[in-house]
Amino acid sequence: MLTGYAILIAVVLGHFSLHLAIYNRINALGWHRKTIKKLVKVFFASCLAIPTIFVTTHWPIVTQILDGSLHRQAFDSIETVWYVYGVLCLIAVVALGIPFLLWRPIFALEATPVNRRTTINDVAAIVSKPLPVTARCRWASRIPMNQIFKLAIEEIELPVAGLPLSLDGYKIAHLSDLHFTGHISPQMVAYVVEQANDWSPNLFALTGDIIDEARCIDWLEESLGHASATDGSYFVLGNHDTRVADPNQVRHAMTSLGWRDIGGQCINAPLRATGANSVSCQILGNERPWFGAPETTRVEKSDATFRLLLSHSPDQIWWARRHRVHLMLAGHTHGGQGRLPLIGPLLSPSFHGSRFASGHFYKPPTTMHVSRGLSGTHLLRINCRPELSLLTLRVRDSLSEKGSDPFRRG
Repeated sequence: MLTGYAILIAVVLGHFSLHLAIYNRINALGWHRKTIKKLVKVFFASCLAIPTIFVTTHWPIVTQILDGSLHRQAFDSIETVWYVYGVLCLIAVVALGIPFLLWRPIFALEATPVNRRTTINDVAAIVSKPLPVTARCRWASRIPMNQIFKLAIEEIELPVAGLPLSLDGYKIAHLSDLHFTGHISPQMVAYVVEQANDWSPNLFALTGDIIDEARCIDWLEESLGHASATDGSYFVLGNHDTRVADPNQVRHAMTSLGWRDIGGQCINAPLRATGANSVSCQILGNERPWFGAPETTRVEKSDATFRLLLSHSPDQIWWARRHRVHLMLAGHTHGGQGRLPLIGPLLSPSFHGSRFASGHFYKPPTTMHVSRGLSGTHLLRINCRPELSLLTLRVRDSLSEKGSDPFRRG
């Protein structure tokens, strides 16, 4: 009986693990949105249909497993295709399940330890006008435990390997995934920018997914036009910005507000350090797989002492490592949109599943911060608040390989 139960549970877990892995990786591709949506629907349907078909066509075997009376002869009636798929599911439990468990946030195997202070603000109760613009958003905001307006202001001291000593204490306001869909008022982002301005950042960084609906381009001035940082404001685009007929409209609107477009670019920008002299910095923008990345030759020829990468997807961490990036900022995954107690996120549009769904990671020589973002097309966040990241960079021992070293305080 126990063996039958164990096999059944393992096959079911493997089945859902396969479909979850496929879902996450399909959404990490740079394919056309309609193609991805069709594939997602196909695999969602198969996720439900396969166990339903098996149960309805092999109900006697299922009942024998449940009541503990399963006999070996019963397996003779199972078609070969079901055996093959069952074995595939059992393999998936091991091949996908073990890495999934190891990369749970509770174990923090790849995480960088940080000092953090979190402030939770109910933005809907603070701003002067209602944040829901549509009936759909008003309905969604009333769902129990939905946190779409519960902003987490994360003040983080982030240790960065290879950080020049004079940049110890450098302040970056990191925004991501604004998702102007027309459902949530631009006052939400305007409030976020005000909070960041009050913190007096040295630099603003916005890592993509700005506009979902072209009509919302007019919202940018109200929401992002007042961002202020001593070393300027930089942005890249993400996959949802391709939903606008001409993404260059978004780029033009952002640059007209004073933000600098670094998508697919490599620029040298001196950072105003705490000492008398500025630090030579190379700021990179990687928008793969939806747009481009900087030319390798331009990246390698630079003699900058510090490299900062803005990437929409955390999947570009390997590109960052190859090009000796010190600090990489990313978004795209929304922290999983929902997080289970202890287990953490399940859904994450990444080739690595939920491994880099959100948080701080160190993959030598690169430190990476992944934001949960501010919004999304799905007006639901469970145990996964929208995030404003206020990063204070700290010098870290560059010889440490495990991310467990103490970090210097300025």
